[in-house]
Amino acid sequence: MWLFGYGSLIWRPDLEYEDSKAGYIKGHVRRFWQSSTDHRGTEKAPGRVVTLIPFDEFSEKFTDHDQHSTDQDDITWGVAYKIPESKVAETKAYLDHREKNGYETHFLDIYQPGSDVPIVEKAIVYIGSTDNSEFAGPAPLESIAEQIYYSHGPSGANKDYLLNLAHALRVVAPSGNDQHLFELEVMVKDLMLRDAGSQAAFDIMLSDIIVQSKPAAASS
Repeated sequence: MWLFGYGSLIWRPDLEYEDSKAGYIKGHVRRFWQSSTDHRGTEKAPGRVVTLIPFDEFSEKFTDHDQHSTDQDDITWGVAYKIPESKVAETKAYLDHREKNGYETHFLDIYQPGSDVPIVEKAIVYIGSTDNSEFAGPAPLESIAEQIYYSHGPSGANKDYLLNLAHALRVVAPSGNDQHLFELEVMVKDLMLRDAGSQAAFDIMLSDIIVQSKPAAASS
């Protein structure tokens, strides 16, 4: 069994595999349009994680809400993992639980540049379709960045998911161009710098107050 990861499975597979290959699937767009209430957010404050939208559906329904047109619109880079035969049932059960929040299994071919022949045929891919109950859909990029920055769930901070994905994608696919992901990365880092600056300013102000509040040394 081959499995294709395009989100956290790229940088945190947490499963046993005997081979892996960087590659891409065709005909889909990766977007932070899936709510996360079980891993990177909560029911009261959902986070956002990635899902895949078929390119034809994306072009028909969502181009007015998303301007990230690139020369790689219909391909999505990730990593394919070959699961040992003895671990298939165990791995499938683990993944079904890990991806339970609105994702379904699909089977897609994996490619690499320079060839129209798949390097892997019919790899399992978990996709949250646009009609699943957790599909959040498009929103202004600034709003998505804010939601990711502030959200936190049982698996950790939502911003760590984003930053780890951006870093991992640059490692496994240096030629990959995911404008949506990388623009969100910049925005979230700006929010981090803003708050770090605010904290630094607060620390300086607090230290000034402490110094000013100390009693003057007695003169001899």
